[in-house]
Amino acid sequence: MSLALPEPAVTVRTGWLTRADCSLDEFRDCVEQATTPADYPLADSIERNVPIYSTTMRAALAEGRTREVQTELAHALLEGPGIAVFEKAWQDTTVIDRATDAYNQLLAEQRAAGIKQGDHFAAPGANERLWGALEKLAVRFPDVFADYFANDIIPLVATAWLGPNYQIIADLNVVNPGGKAQSPHRDYHLGFMEQDLAAHFPAHVHQLSPFMTLQGAVAHCDMPVETGPTMYLPYSQRYVPGYLAAELPEFREYFDEHYVQLPLTKGDAVFFNPALFHGAGSNHSTDVRRMANLLQISSAFGRALGSVDRTRISSALYPTLLKRRQERVPDTALHNVIAASAEGYPFPTSLDRDQPVGSLNPESQAELVWRALREKWPQPQFEDALRAQAARKLTH
Repeated sequence: MSLALPEPAVTVRTGWLTRADCSLDEFRDCVEQATTPADYPLADSIERNVPIYSTTMRAALAEGRTREVQTELAHALLEGPGIAVFEKAWQDTTVIDRATDAYNQLLAEQRAAGIKQGDHFAAPGANERLWGALEKLAVRFPDVFADYFANDIIPLVATAWLGPNYQIIADLNVVNPGGKAQSPHRDYHLGFMEQDLAAHFPAHVHQLSPFMTLQGAVAHCDMPVETGPTMYLPYSQRYVPGYLAAELPEFREYFDEHYVQLPLTKGDAVFFNPALFHGAGSNHSTDVRRMANLLQISSAFGRALGSVDRTRISSALYPTLLKRRQERVPDTALHNVIAASAEGYPFPTSLDRDQPVGSLNPESQAELVWRALREKWPQPQFEDALRAQAARKLTH
């Protein structure tokens, strides 16, 4: 069965954009659309214009219809509302609980050290951030990391939007009771620039930028609307001048009047196009520390927002991965963990020192990890190979 979808409406623009190109009337025409169930037959429901995926999608995956599922997801992210919700993305919520306990320990250590982490788009003190949570979890709690990132929904959506060899970073966000909402914004790349700088990039790069990353959020607690789950404006990712419009008062006022919020339960996940207008909501509860693990997934061809020592992560995880393989954990789960931790793309490198042998490309770090697991290397041999590979990428 092939999935029939409407013809794409996106056309590539050339030239340069200015604030004069930002028209609220055109923005309204772009976002004031209805999401119909007929366009998303693998969704279980449509809530406030957002497709909700659960049992129907999993049944299709069990039947081997992965590409059909991914085609529908990519359409939702590009031409559709720009967002999709996955109920029970972590079907075993004890995995979420263990990760929450680990993150809380890391947050407590951060507070005890007197470190106060701020936020890009919220007032100081409104929330707590654990920057570099991916690396910190892997190094301190490798067993938890391996179980958490064995998840199958992350690679499903990431590959649908970015293709293989994507790179994940994760930064934990906790919005405390009384925490105020973020201002509406778009995300990295162009969304993390001043407007004047963003305007120097040609219009076709404004359209390219969202294809370099995928945004995600994993609910680590139940999030009724009063706790302030993320506010979204469906279809706003389709508006080409949106990176310049996001800070204009009339567009922010429109966002405030038309955004949607969806309650989440622990273990749910949301993925959205980074060009979607969005922002964390205000936590009006008195007792819920709204905790979400924010995932930024980068194309193999892009640059991630945060720097991560993937050699260190791979070394820390290897004993756990080796044990899991000896315990006959499915290879797909192990591959998911490796994709979330190791460098999956072999470039950039020094082609003087890291020459491909028998292939177009040198071996990637992820391929090295998998080779070591297959051949059951001891830890010292694996670490030597990791260091040697890292050294070959240097020019001297």
